[in-house]
Amino acid sequence: MAESNRLFKVDMVDESKFDVKLNLWALIVPRQICKAATRILEGYLLDKPRVKPITEDPASEKNRYVLLSERIHTQDLCDVPEQKLEELRKLCQIEVIPYSLTLGYSYWGAGHVAHVNITEELLPYKDIIAKVIYDKNYPRIKTVVNKVGSITNEFRVPKFEVLAGESDMATEVRQYGAGFKLDYGLVYWNSRLEHEHMRIVSLFQAGETICDMFAGIGPFAVPAALKGCTVYGNDLNPDSIRYLKINAEINKVGNRVFAYNMDAREFISHLMTVPTLNKNDSCRIPPNASDGSSRTSNGGVNDENSEVARVKVNSSILAAKRPAEYCQEDNGAVGSDSSGGTKRRTAKRLRTFDPPAVKPWEHVDHVIMNLPASALQFLDAFKDRIQKKYWKGLLPWIHCYCFIRASETEEYIISEAESRLGAKILNPVFHRVRDVAPNKAMFCLSFRLPEEACISEEVAQAAV
Repeated sequence: MAESNRLFKVDMVDESKFDVKLNLWALIVPRQICKAATRILEGYLLDKPRVKPITEDPASEKNRYVLLSERIHTQDLCDVPEQKLEELRKLCQIEVIPYSLTLGYSYWGAGHVAHVNITEELLPYKDIIAKVIYDKNYPRIKTVVNKVGSITNEFRVPKFEVLAGESDMATEVRQYGAGFKLDYGLVYWNSRLEHEHMRIVSLFQAGETICDMFAGIGPFAVPAALKGCTVYGNDLNPDSIRYLKINAEINKVGNRVFAYNMDAREFISHLMTVPTLNKNDSCRIPPNASDGSSRTSNGGVNDENSEVARVKVNSSILAAKRPAEYCQEDNGAVGSDSSGGTKRRTAKRLRTFDPPAVKPWEHVDHVIMNLPASALQFLDAFKDRIQKKYWKGLLPWIHCYCFIRASETEEYIISEAESRLGAKILNPVFHRVRDVAPNKAMFCLSFRLPEEACISEEVAQAAV
């Protein structure tokens, strides 16, 4: 009887109570200038996972609606910088209309896993909430989980309780054409950051070198590699690195992603250190994350007789002889098994890999520091790390994420960053990513790494 009453209550649940209605402003623009308009309005567009900021105009096939951010409160667009509006007026007449968007309870989720954060007052109804989500979305949703407690472990992985469905929290999601495998119970993932991932990647150009200090399963690294960048990705969580390698493989960019599992400061030190090289030294170059192959000009595969091809190193290209622990197979240990013997594989040989033309101690274009709770503290990792005599071109852009509370200011965050760097930051750029609590927001602070923060006095004097 109790069960039937419980089911009766579930059936009587009003689905509309789970809807979130967004009252937005939208621009009507000609279809042919949509790309230019979104470029101009970058940072002021609707930022919701799996919701494109461009949608059709039901009244005209020639136009599109450009959905503006929830932070744009008035029709006069006074929240948008006048410079951007002037640039947009050169392309078209600005027409602003109200736009209503409703997100149903089936909106949230990652693959077959629906992730909910049930507030304390709703906890007595958590089973009912989970059952509604499960019943109304099966088979697309097979697992409903609720975050419990605060994140306290060193890998920043939330704890979840399974409220409905299977206990399997391994799933697969897609973001802007890239596929990602993950296990909610082992790694960190937040679908709400999808547009932020793409915003940062849109700053990159093919051929650039990217350093991701807290790479996770690759939401920045994989799209950057798909764009043609070389990416050095690091994470302290070994499960995150395992999935980073998997995701690089399934997206066929394993030859552009180098994965490291170490402390972020050690990672920067390792990348920026110029190793010594004896004249006739050779070094095992890390194979790519999928199969370590490089294609020949006729489409075939370079396949050496040995399982790990030794690549002769020219000191002008690779001034390095890496320690044995950094020579990797599948970006892991290479060359010997746990007993000290040499690994032999008969089923599949590793193939040769072409190392990047530019080494990280010579040049990096962008550094991503997506650990908002503590990334500012890691800015001291760059102190005295770059050797000016080897560095080529401009110093990298730093994209450092942080939380700013209502009682704090951007000036305070800059002062904290400058204290860690030991140098003044010129022309800092803040981007508001999202609100995480009523009095707390996530921001990205971007700036060019100051020379006095990373060039050692000894090296600088020697270079004069």
